[in-house]
Amino acid sequence: MYKSLLRPLLFQIDPETIHTLSYSVLKTGFRLPLAKKLGDQAFRVSDSRLERKVFGLTFPNPIGLAAGFDKNALLVDEIAQLGFGFIEIGTVTPRPQPGNDKPRLFRLPTDQALINRMGFNNQGVEVAAARLKNRKSNIIVGGNIGKNKITPNEEALRDYQYCFDALFDVVDYFVVNVSSPNTPDLRALQDKEPLRMLLAALQRQNSARPVRKPLLLKIAPDLNQSQLDDIIEIAVETNLDGLVATNTTINREGLKTNNANLAAIGAGGLSGKPLRNQATDIIRYLRQHLPENIRIIGVGGIMTPEDALEKLAAGADLVQLYTGFIYEGPSLVKRINKLILKS
Repeated sequence: MYKSLLRPLLFQIDPETIHTLSYSVLKTGFRLPLAKKLGDQAFRVSDSRLERKVFGLTFPNPIGLAAGFDKNALLVDEIAQLGFGFIEIGTVTPRPQPGNDKPRLFRLPTDQALINRMGFNNQGVEVAAARLKNRKSNIIVGGNIGKNKITPNEEALRDYQYCFDALFDVVDYFVVNVSSPNTPDLRALQDKEPLRMLLAALQRQNSARPVRKPLLLKIAPDLNQSQLDDIIEIAVETNLDGLVATNTTINREGLKTNNANLAAIGAGGLSGKPLRNQATDIIRYLRQHLPENIRIIGVGGIMTPEDALEKLAAGADLVQLYTGFIYEGPSLVKRINKLILKS
């Protein structure tokens, strides 16, 4: 029903407008009588065989919603009704910021892809923390943290530390985002020495707490093997709990969308089906070279249940959806979980 009826209508409207509208629909829909019961029947698969113990946490199933969909923690309780095993909010920054100029979100239907250059648009970490403090569901929540656009890289650590402290009591794990292509010079923080210093400082801050929280790093799919080796070395040295592989790509090779349309869209991170193999290859390489205690969340190009199983087979412990959720609808979560049970 979603793909045949709803999606063709939704895709006639500007994608960011639809994104905002979906917030209102979910908020309103799950306030209706019997909404929770109907949501459980339509989207949830409850089976202990789906449980995964990762980072010292028990996930009811391995399918999560990636950061970017609910940047401001507006919909955690509602998204929890759609069958996900966990949700990642953000990316949040210390101060609110509007993000990049619109238009900044584009569909590539022939490629089953999106291009975005949102630029960490969010209401600020304090707002997200307040919402999470008052949430009703007990779904596992990750906090994806970043720096403000106006903060120079030399002062970026303070932004990450501020977000870490603000979210510490209201999230279950953290993801350090230095891999978005849409904040100027942010990816320079993936370079070996800046990254080592950033993660080591955050881990000292983490260890100073009575009980530390799992700390992960989200990496770009555009890293070469030498850079991946540096990431692995730093992950081991700084005792990271895991890596999120991968963020969006700046690569445009092999797309079916014509070059004129791509040129008109311009810069931004590409997500969806074209990223599938690239992300899976990175997951496989990481799993082959990381120690077992450093776990992997696989994300990138999961458009079908088979794509999710491919990521898990390559070495991911958990997977996340974003673009597949947009193109396939909420039923994708249930379909993945049912295929896992059959496999």
